[in-house]
Amino acid sequence: MSIKFSNAALSGCKTGRFFMSHAPITLSLAVIPLMTGCSLLAPTPEPAPPQTHYHAPVVEAVSGTAVSIPQLAERLAEQDVVMIGEYHGHQGAHLLQSRLQAHLYQHRPEQVLSMEQFEVDRQPVLDRYLAGDIGEMELVEGAGAWPIYQYAYRPLVEFARRQGLPVIAANAPGDIARCVGREGPEYLADLNAARKRHIPDAPFAGSAAYREKFFGTMGGRHGTADNERLQNTYHAQLLRDNTMASRILAARERHPEHQVIHLTGTFHSEERLGTVEALLQRNPELSVAVISPVFMEAQPDGDELPLTGNQNKGDYLYFLLPLPPEYRDEARGHESMMDAFRKVPETTCD
Repeated sequence: MSIKFSNAALSGCKTGRFFMSHAPITLSLAVIPLMTGCSLLAPTPEPAPPQTHYHAPVVEAVSGTAVSIPQLAERLAEQDVVMIGEYHGHQGAHLLQSRLQAHLYQHRPEQVLSMEQFEVDRQPVLDRYLAGDIGEMELVEGAGAWPIYQYAYRPLVEFARRQGLPVIAANAPGDIARCVGREGPEYLADLNAARKRHIPDAPFAGSAAYREKFFGTMGGRHGTADNERLQNTYHAQLLRDNTMASRILAARERHPEHQVIHLTGTFHSEERLGTVEALLQRNPELSVAVISPVFMEAQPDGDELPLTGNQNKGDYLYFLLPLPPEYRDEARGHESMMDAFRKVPETTCD
């Protein structure tokens, strides 16, 4: 048996002892194994590119099965609410959010973007921007946008704006939350009617599991659960969770059949606690999917992703390289933090 090769197939190939001619030739099968460097042989697999901070592989938490963004969007298409937890300011988290938003839109054009990053009392400013009445810097200044807005959240807001989709300012007013953190839940009783309309029913609803997680995380750094200030900080956390939950439900009522994509710090949503728990307490019939980030180390040798101990954090997990430390000089880090505190406008809790 013999195989005939075209000139193109053999161009540039050579055996160990002679170059192939440019004329069509017929080779015995016995000769084929001697050929090296020809297009007939399987190419050497390309090495995986080095990981970057945009790298964010996604897996289904229970099975550990890898899922692409288009596959993830297809799986989540029928969910009422998609909660995407984030590590604030991580490029990989924000890129994943933006990509998933666009792919979900292909399945459910009826979409609402809900954001922890804007506070409920700034909704009118956000609406004016979406309507084209003000510019981006007017939005940033008037709505108290986070300092990282333009590189982290601009793509998501602009996608919604171009498609004519609602964007919800979901977080509790910052000054009210800060005053609850200082003075405790009793602070809400003294708010005037205009301010109280931003406060949800049952603003401090929570669970024993969430309380244990909060004090387990914060207590080690800021004292014990008996610390009054830490107790107040926990109530401020609950106020934020319950406000976001109520705003998501209000968006669902205002836009029936729309899918809500909610962006939030991962502590508010992982393990289906915090905002997720508050949401389901208010409406147990909702279908809610939770996507949570997990830090990993660089994996040049293709080591397995760190699933162990993280599978309960969400329905799907995405893995990110840790951000570099901001300061290695402890004194400089402390001074930078104090400088940031000094720049925050003072809140008067009268």
